[in-house]
Amino acid sequence: MPTNTPQPSRSGADPMSRAASLRGAVDLSSLAGPAPAAAAGPAAGAEAAGQAGSADGSWVIGQADQQVLQQLVQLSAQVPVLVHLDLPGDESSQQLFDVFADAVDAQGGRMVMARVDAQAQPQLLQAFGLQAGPAVVGLVGGQPVPLVNQPVPADVVQDLMGQILQVAQQNGVSGQVPPVAESRPGAQDPEPAPIPESHRAAHEALANDDAQGAVAAWEKALNENPADEAAVQGLAAAKLMVRTQHADLAAAREAAAQNPDDVDAQIAVADLDVLGGHVEDAFSRLVRFISAHRDEHRETARQHLVELYTVVGGEDPRVNTSRRQLAMALF
Repeated sequence: MPTNTPQPSRSGADPMSRAASLRGAVDLSSLAGPAPAAAAGPAAGAEAAGQAGSADGSWVIGQADQQVLQQLVQLSAQVPVLVHLDLPGDESSQQLFDVFADAVDAQGGRMVMARVDAQAQPQLLQAFGLQAGPAVVGLVGGQPVPLVNQPVPADVVQDLMGQILQVAQQNGVSGQVPPVAESRPGAQDPEPAPIPESHRAAHEALANDDAQGAVAAWEKALNENPADEAAVQGLAAAKLMVRTQHADLAAAREAAAQNPDDVDAQIAVADLDVLGGHVEDAFSRLVRFISAHRDEHRETARQHLVELYTVVGGEDPRVNTSRRQLAMALF
């Protein structure tokens, strides 16, 4: 669904509507400096902190300093990286860490997590556009993915894991890394809530670049449970991928410019803009069309705009802004 947007630009599909969300672009330049020559990667940084990895280790770094964090920003080009902005001594912060740490280790190297002390390094909160912690934020390809700033149930975390991996796959981040730390003391083998088979089928289809298969899987999920919010958003994102998979952006823009009253031409560019991370441009294009037309094409554009809201996510401030603009255009 995930920089650009809360997530990298290739998809807006995320299940954040059931959790407090962290939205908006952030400047990660202060975190992404070159890794020190003495460190080959985050595992090296972990060793320096006395947390050498092992074959039966963990993918969760219990305490990361600025150097390790810089390496993790780079590692996010290979696997998604979660950063827990910790408030030591805060019960909710510890709960947040525990549930995400277990879920990350359950992925077996498909993602990595690190805890950083947000009290000792308050500049990290600022870098992620936050006023206070605790929070868990994500990085995919060096770009931020919005996660949560309050404890959430384990089933929500499992949904988040699937969606983060989906976003990562769509952005070419689908590696697997060995453990980066020793096994966590007291960590239990996680028993994640089962992922619905239709959800699993959709994720597998996307992993195989089968957007149409993902559409079918999400539709099956909604037939089984019409109230499945993750499936609603997943379906909207998968349909967007199907519509745009053979599109030519330059040709679409030219067609839209030459035919300002052609609703399909405007929709085609809006789709590509959302896919490319130009969310505001996409929304504004369709709002302008709606404002300028009073025929049946107006409703077509409105319905499509609402579907794009679903792709991006109802909690995104750009969606809220556009909804207000849409209301003014309609009345």
